[in-house]
Amino acid sequence: MKKGIAILLTMAMVFTLAGCSSSSSTESSEASTETADTSEEEGEKEEEQTDSEYVKEKGSLVVGITDFEPMDYKDDDGNWIGFDADMATKFAEKLGVDVEFVEIDWDNKILEINNKSIDCVWNGMTLTDEVTSAMDCSNAYSRNSQVVVVPKDKKDADITTLSFAVEAGSAGETAADDNGLDYTSVESQANALMEVAAGTSDGAIIDLLMADAMVGEGTSYEDLTQGEVLVDEEYGVGFRKGSDLVEQLNDFFVTSYTDGTMDELGEKYGIEDSSIIAQ
Repeated sequence: MKKGIAILLTMAMVFTLAGCSSSSSTESSEASTETADTSEEEGEKEEEQTDSEYVKEKGSLVVGITDFEPMDYKDDDGNWIGFDADMATKFAEKLGVDVEFVEIDWDNKILEINNKSIDCVWNGMTLTDEVTSAMDCSNAYSRNSQVVVVPKDKKDADITTLSFAVEAGSAGETAADDNGLDYTSVESQANALMEVAAGTSDGAIIDLLMADAMVGEGTSYEDLTQGEVLVDEEYGVGFRKGSDLVEQLNDFFVTSYTDGTMDELGEKYGIEDSSIIAQ
């Protein structure tokens, strides 16, 4: 009799444990399903969110730049100013968000924008094939050229005999490649000019707008002068692929050109009217 009772008790315990195990497995499965559903919903939400919604949700437009006078540079109080910086600030105001300027390694601009470290590249960016294939870009807003800058005593020298400093990943670097010139890549166009001033490079290849602002009489580099123009180009602003901010910026450009804002900023920062493209 005792033996029979023991067997019955053992069987009851087995069924109880099996039931608990089944219940626990069911609960675990349901929890996993709920977690997966939540992750999927969050993923779908992120996929469905437009760039403008993303920017407005976080409350700021993060603009990738380099130190590039007269487009983006700091005033005596450490604030970013310039034709591009002022336009970016006004565009952010139109979106109802703050603007945040972040200095980037120009050679990594595509990586920065795809990683969402920045929301756009707005820094006198030449609309090259590489740029337009990797980003969705605005309409061109300014004309530019890549120009040789050398010490005055080298103005008439054969450029194929000179060594140049160029910004890594820039249109100046492409121009040096295309013309078969000897060059060293540096961090920025400003650094390229410093290399020439220090005598470590014979010349630099930089944007014409920067050369107009920083080279020659009455500038920081009075002993340097502009030489040969290597290529003509146009500037645009780059966003992530599929960004709805491109169309909004193009509309903003039209308004800013029509109401005279672009011309006013061009005059303020020494950019010729002929350089600003009608919208």
